[in-house]
Amino acid sequence: MNIIYNKKDIFDIAAAVLTKTTKKVFCFYGEMGVGKTTLIKVMLQHIGAVDCGNSPTFGIVNEYHDDSGELLAYHFDFYRLSSEEEAYDLGLDDYFEKDAYIFIEWPEKIPNLLPEGILPLKLLFIDETTRRIEY
Repeated sequence: MNIIYNKKDIFDIAAAVLTKTTKKVFCFYGEMGVGKTTLIKVMLQHIGAVDCGNSPTFGIVNEYHDDSGELLAYHFDFYRLSSEEEAYDLGLDDYFEKDAYIFIEWPEKIPNLLPEGILPLKLLFIDETTRRIEY
């Protein structure tokens, strides 16, 4: 399926992506600057995360909770990984066993570690304000 959207419509697009699947592991593919982190932040808002902060590029993973402290999601950014072993050493398989949403940027860095049942989302530039999501 393809969705073409303007950046101003991202709130509705994030909701649509969340409701089109029962899967909880979302893998975001796309060039640097295409809007992966932006879309994830809006998806986190939709699921009720209190702090929808920055991309975890340097820390590799961020954890998000609702206002009562309940765990909602993990956001991984594997851009800086040099091997799948680094992700494995983080205990990635343990994260997949939790009942939480998992948003992964740069999943192409860990293809052999991804569980079955992911929802791959490929984001593409159309122009400065328009993007396409393929899934």
